[in-house]
Formats: sequence, structure tokens, C-alpha cells
Amino acid sequence: MAKTSFSFVLNADQQQRLKTLLEMGNYKPRQVPYTTIAVEAEDCMVNLYTSGKLLVQGKGAEDFVLFVLEPNVLMSATVGYEEVLNPESVAPHMGSDESGKGDFFGPLVACAVYVDPDLAHAMQELGVKDCKKLTDKAVFFIGKRTRELLGLKRYAIVSIGPEAYNRLYFKMRNVNTLLAWAHARCIENLLEGVPDCPRAVADQFGSEQLIKRALMKKGSKIKLEQHHKAESDIAVAAASVIARESFLRQIQRIGEQHGIEVQKGASDQVRQTAIDLVKKEGPGVLVKTCKCHFRTTDLVLEACGATREQLGEYGQATSRPTTK
Repeated sequence: MAKTSFSFVLNADQQQRLKTLLEMGNYKPRQVPYTTIAVEAEDCMVNLYTSGKLLVQGKGAEDFVLFVLEPNVLMSATVGYEEVLNPESVAPHMGSDESGKGDFFGPLVACAVYVDPDLAHAMQELGVKDCKKLTDKAVFFIGKRTRELLGLKRYAIVSIGPEAYNRLYFKMRNVNTLLAWAHARCIENLLEGVPDCPRAVADQFGSEQLIKRALMKKGSKIKLEQHHKAESDIAVAAASVIARESFLRQIQRIGEQHGIEVQKGASDQVRQTAIDLVKKEGPGVLVKTCKCHFRTTDLVLEACGATREQLGEYGQATSRPTTK
């Protein structure tokens, strides 16, 4: 299945070559905010933004990249050669990611996924990508299909519900430490199903030693790699989708249990939902449904004339700056 969306960051010379090519070619100009040039090509749209980011989208996007952009602008061939240029991308390994870290309501879910060349290709056919690039509907569909593809032994989930999350945060007092613990448990659990997996890839957060220190005997032998934007790795992307699917299902259940529509994130709308819930069920409900160290908790309690003392021991911890 041909890809329908590509993005590149062009340097100054590449931007000039592209603008010259588009201005001279048989392309229909378009008006798109924040672009230096935007055109309609054959079955695709080409937008060059002032930041230098190039976006090519549409069913003809891959042909444009292969036959126009690469030979005339990029001066290199990359599409279709990803595995040749980076064979480790599909070699046997696992990737881990999490969902719910920035959401006031709901759990923190971590997931680790194992891939080999066959699984990686099948995931690419399914449309697996960083969950932030997918709609919730797509996350549910692709997540379910990916889990079916993997079977029970090639992925592992650690889901920390709000009450358990608040207990752990009260003990650890640091989100990155809690994240590292969750990632490490996923890696350890997945190694039960794929004990010969040689390496694990995770996103970079906090100190590089956090996950390594959290790994126990079995996991301490695996090669751990942490990268910024690790979701470009197919295993990490798959883990992000499965983790997000689990998170979305759990906040749906919270909504059903309490008769509310649970909002994602930590916006003003989320805060109002929490205020309405506290007025309905009392301050203690926050410990059961939310991550209480968020500053949102104090704003909700203030709006309801309540205090943290009413949340019990595990609702007392508040956020502190985390190491980037």
C-alpha cells in the first residue's frame, strides 16, 4: 500500500530548488497559511512552510516524492530504501511507549512490543504509526488488529489506574521515576515471551539511567537504547498505539461508572468536568479517577471549597519540576 503522506525538513538550498521547480512546472498554485509556496500536483498537495518543513499529501504523494522530489530536490533516494539504510529498524527488537502521562483523568499505561522483519512489514501494512498522528477511531481499529497480529506473548502492558498511580506517585514523587518503573516492568514482562530479544528502544525522558536502574535481573542483560522521537521506530509506534487504545478504553469505563463524559488532557474543559464530578460525589472521587499531583487538582478543589486534606494520604503529593 502506497504511503499518502510525507514530511521533510529542507535546508535553504533544497527550498530554493523546490520553489524553482514548482514555479516552472505545470502545478496549480494554492493559498495556504504560513507557506512560502503551495501547489496542487498530480493527485497530491505540496506545501513548503516558512519553517522549512515540506508536506506532501494525497494518493499521488509517493510518486511525487520518488520521481520529482528525490532526484531534483533532495538529491538522494530514501523512500523504499528505509530498511537498506537502517536495517536495525526491522531487525528483532522491542520498543516501549506510554499513554496518559499528560491526562488528568485516567490511568498511565505503558506497553512494550516485539517486532521482527515479518511483524514489522505486517504492521506497516496495518498503518501502524505514532498514536499522536492517529484519530481515536484509528487507534481503536489499528490497536486491536496489532494485538491480534502479535498474539499474547509478543506485547506486554502495564496499566496503572488512578488509585495505584496516586499511591506510587506519593512514594516516588517524580513522574519520570514512575515512568521508568512502568517501562522497565513492560520490558521485563515481555522478555518472558521473547527471552532472546537482543535490544529495547524507548523514548528519551529524564536521565538515561532511570529505566536501566529500574530493570531487574532478566532485563538488565538487554541492550537499552533511548532516543528523542523514538516513535519513528515501528516497535515503539506499535507500543504507542496499543498503550493509547488501552488508555482510551479505560477512560471510557471511568465515564460510564460515574455518568460523565471524560475529557482527555488537562484543559479548562477537563477541569470543569472534574469540578462537576466533585460536586456530585465529593472530593475523594479525584483519587479514584485522576492524577492528583496535577495542579488541576488544586484548582478543582478551590472551585468546590475543598482542600487536599479531604483526599486522604495519597492525594497530598503535588508535582515538582522533572528533569528533561
